[in-house]
Amino acid sequence: MKVVIALGSNLGNREENIELAVAELNKIIDVTHLSTLYETDPVGGPQQPDYLNAVLIGESELAPQELLKAALSIESKLGRVREVRWGARTIDIDLIVLGELLISSPELEIPHPRAHQRAFVLEPWLEIDPSAQIPGYGSVAQLLSALTTQE
Repeated sequence: MKVVIALGSNLGNREENIELAVAELNKIIDVTHLSTLYETDPVGGPQQPDYLNAVLIGESELAPQELLKAALSIESKLGRVREVRWGARTIDIDLIVLGELLISSPELEIPHPRAHQRAFVLEPWLEIDPSAQIPGYGSVAQLLSALTTQE
């Protein structure tokens, strides 16, 4: 199944944090595409440093809950501490799309419920997949265009 995962870091060596997360993810999925890094302002939450963001595309045989558990384990391994909602973090790994699946549970929402509103997800994703779609929302290119014309 095709998976799209967003990565972000704004504590410590941000670039290294993302590289380590990609290396760990590549142990459990087949990473096929990785965007360049994008420096972005934090969205929501307390005042904090700017983020580096990236998006990767891969192929996974894992069930959605298994993939989520693995992503959370990687975040912990790389020093992520969850004390403040939307606070600064060494690494953030968000599952954005898993094939065409639509999942709504207390633990996991797929597609990611805010991905269609976040340029820091849409822009790097569009870079590596110009025909990308978010199930239920449409074309990533059109979603990004709508966001940038609102600014």
